[in-house]
Amino acid sequence: MIDYQAQIDQSVGALFENISRRLSAEDMVRIERAYLLAADAHSEQRRKSGEPYIIHPIAVARIIAEELELGANPIIAAFLHDVVEDTDYTIEQIRERFGDDVALLVKAVTKQKKAKYQHSKQVDNFRQILESVSFDIHALLVKLADRLHNMRTLSSMRSDKQMKIAGETDYFYAPLANRLGLYHVKSELENLSFRYRCPRDYSELQQLVDNDIEQKRPHIEAFIAKMEEILAAKGLVARTEVRYRRPYSIWRKMQAKQCDFNHVPGRHYIRIIYPSNEHYSEKEYALKIYAALTDYFKERPGSVSNYINAPKENGYQSFHVKLLREQGVWEEIHISSERMVRNSRLGCAAERTEQNVHKWLEKLKAILRTDVAVNGIQFMEGVTSSFYNDDIMVFTPAGQGIILPKNATALDFAFEIHSDIGRHAHYARINGRLCSVKTQLNRGDCIEIGTSNDIHPSEDWLSAVRTFKAKKFLHSYFAAQPKLEYIRCEHCHPLPGDEVVGFKRDDGSVILHKRGCATAIRLASEEGDSIINDLTTFAEREDRLYPVRIRIRGIDRYHLLSDLIYCITEQLQLSMSGIATETIDHIGVCTIDFSIHSSSELESALRSIEAIEGVDEVSRIDIE
Repeated sequence: MIDYQAQIDQSVGALFENISRRLSAEDMVRIERAYLLAADAHSEQRRKSGEPYIIHPIAVARIIAEELELGANPIIAAFLHDVVEDTDYTIEQIRERFGDDVALLVKAVTKQKKAKYQHSKQVDNFRQILESVSFDIHALLVKLADRLHNMRTLSSMRSDKQMKIAGETDYFYAPLANRLGLYHVKSELENLSFRYRCPRDYSELQQLVDNDIEQKRPHIEAFIAKMEEILAAKGLVARTEVRYRRPYSIWRKMQAKQCDFNHVPGRHYIRIIYPSNEHYSEKEYALKIYAALTDYFKERPGSVSNYINAPKENGYQSFHVKLLREQGVWEEIHISSERMVRNSRLGCAAERTEQNVHKWLEKLKAILRTDVAVNGIQFMEGVTSSFYNDDIMVFTPAGQGIILPKNATALDFAFEIHSDIGRHAHYARINGRLCSVKTQLNRGDCIEIGTSNDIHPSEDWLSAVRTFKAKKFLHSYFAAQPKLEYIRCEHCHPLPGDEVVGFKRDDGSVILHKRGCATAIRLASEEGDSIINDLTTFAEREDRLYPVRIRIRGIDRYHLLSDLIYCITEQLQLSMSGIATETIDHIGVCTIDFSIHSSSELESALRSIEAIEGVDEVSRIDIE
């Protein structure tokens, strides 16, 4: 039989001994009082595994104290984080015993029970957690510690509960940990989620990773020994370690690159860690290591990433380069100071200054201030995409750095600068080259956006943007546009002003045809009762353009094509989207695509084109 009390006493004793070295005697008294209150409140409760419930708050407190190295109030809140939710204690009682700060932390992580949820229980809970950032980022850290221990002990839950909790973790908590700079927490949460969501894939990949480690160990150890020899000869003090990526990271790369395990790049990396040096800055010392190594090893062109000068948005810093080892394999090297390594582990909790997290907090608060009440799911998708996995830094022509999520496009950049620039984005110049605004950006790109008041968002923009700011604007823009009342036949393409007939479908929509359309004639004979009489709303609208295609035949002559283009674009002020020409035995055939508002506008265009010297025939043709 398990002696749970001995287990509890040992765990609490180890925690108190650890934190007593860095916290005051007064803080220790408050923390011990919090533990005793939690132990009493949860004394009759058990976890799904059958163990006493108090083991969970103790574990959360240990994560907060030992893994995140936080102070007294977050540790107290960790002990008490389930007391109000699961027992008869109230927030007011917590406030009386431990003060306002602890009460606010506990309240922020206590799920609010409602008769009716605004979106769903889970989405409302996510929003409550995020909104807690308004007063203290430590509430997010307590919630992450709570989730981390729940994931570490998820094996005792039913499979459906495992899927629910793992899904929440991968969707929300792991990206949140990433954006807070807690790389180790993020990595462990992702991997545990993958383990319970896809146990077979996880097991197979873990075995492949283990085999890969054993197979490559001799080569990597020899490579590291040579690096250490080179650094020692230069008098450069540093230590090395190999970091193997976990199954989830490998799986994600396999999905992204559509490859098998053996073709996944970067299954491990080598970290070179150096101490602070009073004679050199961190960057200078990293460059000395880089210079020493590249004097001996061949460097892969374009492989340098300087995150010391340009940290990731979550604060990550390091100097990356790829070097060629003897077996013809490029090894990924991360050159980091001890401070950078510690910050990578502790993230925003590493330096306890408000300035350290101010930039991150302000960006999150800007998202939370937006009007997202109409669609909680869209809100969560926007927030999690802004947290997710990686980011890139790109630049304006003036040199201003803009941080965007990986795979962001020039449209995302435009909206990040200003919503009006995004709304009227016409083209982009990326590193001086003319590109579509849907072009995907890479780290270090310099982007200039060209705008035009004649350009407005099209619905395909939604699939081309990644940032919450861009998606929110586009969703709002399209929601405000008048809805099309009808669906046009894809064969005859009726225009406002044409003689049309409408047929009502079972789903309530109306499909329009020209009255001479063969499909319309068939439907009139088969489904005459579905004909709609009143089609007055299918009329010319200033904000609605319809694509058309015309074919022009005539006698080829000098400047005929330029006269056609001048007539359409300058005289008629119509926007051309495509042109194709062919000349056989001095007879020219030209096909032109452009957009118009109505059939009368099209007829006017056809008459103007017919009047051009040499044009013999102009006709509208179907767009396939």
